[in-house]
Amino acid sequence: MEMGLEPTTNSRFKTVCVFCGSSQGKKKSYQTAAVELANELVSRNIDLVYGGGSIGLMGLVSQAVYNGGGHVLGVIPKTLMSREITGETVGEVRAVGDMHQRKAEMARQSDAFIALPGGYGTLEELLEAITWAQLGIHDKPVGLLNVDGYYNSLLCFIDKAVEEGFIKPAARHIIVSAPTAKELVRKLEEYVPRHDGVASKLSWEMEQLEKSSIQPNIAR
Repeated sequence: MEMGLEPTTNSRFKTVCVFCGSSQGKKKSYQTAAVELANELVSRNIDLVYGGGSIGLMGLVSQAVYNGGGHVLGVIPKTLMSREITGETVGEVRAVGDMHQRKAEMARQSDAFIALPGGYGTLEELLEAITWAQLGIHDKPVGLLNVDGYYNSLLCFIDKAVEEGFIKPAARHIIVSAPTAKELVRKLEEYVPRHDGVASKLSWEMEQLEKSSIQPNIAR
């Protein structure tokens, strides 16, 4: 990434949450896309919220945003820190108690969500953000950076679920996808919710705060 990258465009978003893998993947295009996304965020003066790791695509996107002068907030469960964080981390790292707290905190701190290529964890975070939007818990846009068609099969599955009556067409609109960071961020900026809000945002947020204060007692 070029050093000293200056913001060129104002954005409706102050912070964006990026879901991505703790692996870099086999294709160089995935790594390039992570850095390009970081550059796009920096150019629009958007800060980064992410899963807190410094390896894989997580490390690439966080380091690039940090190098560009953007604020970086990493949210990570304490039990994963030694396994996911290697080397020197950048920006602010916020330790939480578990995976549920991690997702709730990332969502609270962000104005939009973007998923880079990733595995089970990325997919789980992405689908929960989509589900929360479907339920009306938030109206924040959710984007897929569909690098080299990585998410084509997922989008085909979702279209099949719409066809078979398991997902409403309006809910399909929740997912915004594009092959490049610049196009995706532009689409997210233009996103207007079409789904019906069915949940109380305030009551949901209070419930999450109450849950986060309760530590499970696990027998060993």
